[in-house]
Formats: sequence, structure tokens, C-alpha cells
Amino acid sequence: MAIKVGLVSLGCEKNLVDSERMLHKLRTHGYELVTEFGESDVAVVNTCGFIQSAKEEAIETILEIAKLKQEGQVKKLILTGCLTERYKEEAVNEFPEADAIVGIGDNKDIVDILDKVLQGERYTHFAPKQDVELSGERIISTLPFFSYLKISEGCSNCCTYCAIPMIRGKYRSVPMEELLREANWMADNGVTELNIIAQDTTRYGEDLYGENKLCELLHELCKIENLRWIRVLYCYPERITDELIETIANEPKIVKYLDMPIQHCNDDILKRMNRPSTKAKLIDVIGRLRKAMPDIVLRTTLIAGFPGETQAQFEELCEFVNDVKFTRLGCFAYSQEEGTKAGAFPDQLDDDVKQERADILMEHQMEISAAYNEAQLGTVKTAVVEGFDKWAECYFGRTAADAPDIDGKVFFSSEQPLQLGDYVQIKITDTLDYDLLGEVIEDESAE
Repeated sequence: MAIKVGLVSLGCEKNLVDSERMLHKLRTHGYELVTEFGESDVAVVNTCGFIQSAKEEAIETILEIAKLKQEGQVKKLILTGCLTERYKEEAVNEFPEADAIVGIGDNKDIVDILDKVLQGERYTHFAPKQDVELSGERIISTLPFFSYLKISEGCSNCCTYCAIPMIRGKYRSVPMEELLREANWMADNGVTELNIIAQDTTRYGEDLYGENKLCELLHELCKIENLRWIRVLYCYPERITDELIETIANEPKIVKYLDMPIQHCNDDILKRMNRPSTKAKLIDVIGRLRKAMPDIVLRTTLIAGFPGETQAQFEELCEFVNDVKFTRLGCFAYSQEEGTKAGAFPDQLDDDVKQERADILMEHQMEISAAYNEAQLGTVKTAVVEGFDKWAECYFGRTAADAPDIDGKVFFSSEQPLQLGDYVQIKITDTLDYDLLGEVIEDESAE
């Protein structure tokens, strides 16, 4: 009987792609994949170690599975990912329940690692982080009609608050031919929505080709017949060129949505973050984007309570948010991370101050989102079907204005039965917090 393996992927979508490659290796070598740890012989946890809340989630997950192992429901436990890569010695010492603790460079050897622990060996190894596979076969673990294309590994931006460069290494682009091969494979297997991800998508190709190749990659992806929506995430504002704006505006398959994490707007704070933007540059790029695409959906993320942030600087950020009116916005209370430059800054703020400021910013954004949703009433939009809510007795899905997992939903009724992954025309009839309500219609043009 095949040994059953369960894998949980924590953290970002980039980590998810790594997990999908491990899943493919495991299945190819005869292991049975299960989704419930209570049914598994071996549990694999691909951890996140980016900020404090992610570390806490990883530790909680590990301890839950360790309890299942103690009760005899799980026989072996394997830990990998950013948490173990970042805290090698601590992980080995603090998780004696784990049968294997490895780094991100070892993910390619997950089958050999599993074989070792099944033979009774407690295995620890940390291959160079540069050994992370940049491409390879995967099992799509998301809903079958959408997936992620990770176009690079690591980061070379060295923002003072961020631990990613020391966890994942320097920026390494995936060769374009490998990305196109992977994207074609996904399209041939039912993926119609492709989400482009990296720590910084706007840096793609500079290390491999000596020049930026993101626009060329996007043009090539748009030639893939079965793809319908292509979404660009994680764009650094200072690298959003006129060429990129023109590409997004003119390629019909690229949704008019851009994820552009700015973190702050105050020039002094941005400088202390080692971000090359200024408030003036942010206003300029947002203006150029909206001039080219008046209806573009702009998403950003902010950090509240960065070391030394004064009340005046925070109020400037609130004013900026109210003036710019990002369509989508997330805000995190600053997480003081050891090993980062900002983590050693002397002027750290109290946790309650940081969280209060993050909450205030999200209150501002709630009003902006409510006004945006109100403006959608009566419009017709294309939505992709993600499922049926049996309690609400209606379908739900997303419009092009909503990225998977991080943005809102649209809930809608339909007189005809619908299938997962169908694209339908929805007339918006009402709003619900960050979500929209509507009904399927026929023969009307959609946005």
C-alpha cells in the first residue's frame, strides 16, 4: 500500500510554487498525496519565516502536527521552507519531534529526504539557497483554472525591514524559455488565469540578459491561446516604465490591475527603508498609470509604525491614502526582524502604537473601498466562477479587479447551472463590505 504524504504550504504564493514542485516529485515516485494530516503517514510543512505573525503561524502548525505524531496519527514529520532556512540551529534544537529539518535548497531532494526518514534516520541538511530549483514540473494545487508563474527567485533590493535577501538569496531570473514552457503546460491543462509573481517582477531579466525583459515576457505570454487573464503582481513603483504601462494598457489579455507595494509615502521614511521612491515619484507613476488606463485597479501594501515614524509622518501617509484612493490596499504593523538593518534601529515604536496606526489606515481604506463598490452598481463585469455557496444559495467568483485570495469576491445568482472556471457576465446589483453582489445576464458588454 502506498505511503500517504500530506503537505501544507504556508506564507506566500512563491512558497506555494515550491510546494507544488515537491508534490509532483512525491507523486511521481509513488507516494499517495492526501489533504488531511490525520490521514497521512508523513507530514511535510513548507514554512514561512518572513515576519513575526508568519513565524508564529508556522510554529503553531508544527506543534499541531507534532501532537498528531505523538498520538500516533502521523509517523514522520519533515520541515522545510523559509523558517528553517532562516533559523537553522534554532529549528534543529527547538523541534525534536521533526524527523527531518532542511533548507530551501534541499526541496529538490524531497523524495530522498523522505526515504531517509522512513528508514529511521533523523536528517538535517542545509544546501546552498542558490540550489533552489527555478523551474520544474508541478501539481496545480489552486483551483484548476488559475495558477501562479514565479519568474524569479530571491531579491537584491535590500529594503532595511526585509529578511528575504538573507533567506532566499540574491535575485535570480528564470530563463524565459522555461517560463514559456511552463505557462504553455498550464494553459494546456486548464489554466485560463495566470498570475505573474516574484519578489520584484519589475526586475525580471536584468541579471540574465543585462536588460529588463518583463515586457517581452508579457508579450510572449499573451500569445498563448488558452490564457484569458494575465495579472502582474509585486511591481516596484520605481521600475514601472512607460513601456510596461503601454504593454499592460494595450495587451487585451493583461487585466488592468497592478499590484504596486509602496510601503510608505514620506520621503524620510522611504529613505530609511532603502526604497528609491519619493512621494513625488509615487504620485507621478500613479498619474501615468491612470492616464493610460483610467479604470485601472491599483493595489498596494503599506507598513505602519516603521522605526522613527512620527505622528506627522503617519498623518501624511493617511492623507496620501485618502488623496490617491488605491482600489485595493493592505497594511501591516511593522515587524521588527532580527538580522535586518531596521531591526537594529534605536527608535522602535511600541507594538500597540504600530497596530493602532495600521488599524486607522485600514479604516480609511474601508471608506475608499465602499465608495469604489458603490460606483460599480449597475455596471456589467466579467467574472470567473469559483464555486457555489450552499448556505447563501448563490455562486461566487472574482472579476478581473480581484486577485486570488487577497481581494474581494462577487456573489451572484444564475438561472442556468454554471461550472467551476466558467466566465460569465454579471450585472452588479448591490455591495457587501469589500464584496459585490450581482446576477448573471446575457448579451451585454462587460468591463
